[in-house]
Amino acid sequence: MMEATRVVQPKSETVSLGRQKRRERLVGYSFITPATLLLLLFLILPFLLAISFGFTKFNLLRPDKIQFIGLENYKTLFQDSLFYKSLWNTLYFTAIVVPVQCTVALILALLINNKLKLRNIYRIAYFSPVVTSMTVISILWISLYNPNEGLINSALNFLGISNQPFLRSASQAMNSIIFMSVWQAAGYQMMIFLAGLQGIPKDLYEASAIDGANKFKQLRYITIPSLYNVIVFVVTITTIQAVKLFIQPYIMTNGGPENSTRTLALLIYQQGFQFRNAGYASAISVIFFLLVVLISFSIKRFFKDR
Repeated sequence: MMEATRVVQPKSETVSLGRQKRRERLVGYSFITPATLLLLLFLILPFLLAISFGFTKFNLLRPDKIQFIGLENYKTLFQDSLFYKSLWNTLYFTAIVVPVQCTVALILALLINNKLKLRNIYRIAYFSPVVTSMTVISILWISLYNPNEGLINSALNFLGISNQPFLRSASQAMNSIIFMSVWQAAGYQMMIFLAGLQGIPKDLYEASAIDGANKFKQLRYITIPSLYNVIVFVVTITTIQAVKLFIQPYIMTNGGPENSTRTLALLIYQQGFQFRNAGYASAISVIFFLLVVLISFSIKRFFKDR
């Protein structure tokens, strides 16, 4: 029996391979270092500071007078009716916006994906609100929602409906913001759905049509299952954006009327920068972070089970 010959690489070749691997590793580290530093500076460090400040009495104008007070901020937080009201408003907005906005975006994507005339113009029209500043959009819709001279009330009057208070009504303000938010952001999710639709092989639809499947069955058994990963992504990012609702209530209502549009993000801003109570705002921020993590985990678990 012949012994298996063992190939031994020259020492110089081994050294050159080691140098090449070290060089590649160094190049890789050089690419990720800037992103890592930014992540530490603007995400990890502020979060750690928020956790530490949550146990203190901290006035932004008196950073030299920070006092450690333990869990007092959290005790006050869980006894604060305004916190629960803000939490409810945030969850209500999220629960309505996410399914409605994703459904509208999917319908628009399905319509535009067909060979319609001027469909490029429709894409621009639906997507243009997304690239417009939310501040500008909010100011525009304040005028549209004007209870006396607004365009929406003028249209309602034409239909025989009396003027509506919209943003000045505690029962209509949040729903008015929801309607505006769906209109503004649906174009973004639409483009993502459209990209997913264009990746579905046309052969599947042709084969199902030969088997006698109508449009509804094609949507149910081909389109929706093929868009599964896209749907998970869109629902996740839409939920996170909805939970962070801030600009619309800040500009349009400032949390009113009767705190009906005050959200957790707006409450954090007001406590931290208007009332200078950075310690209490930090405690709310920690609870807000845990809420986002919990919602994200729940979404992942929901889709995983299905």
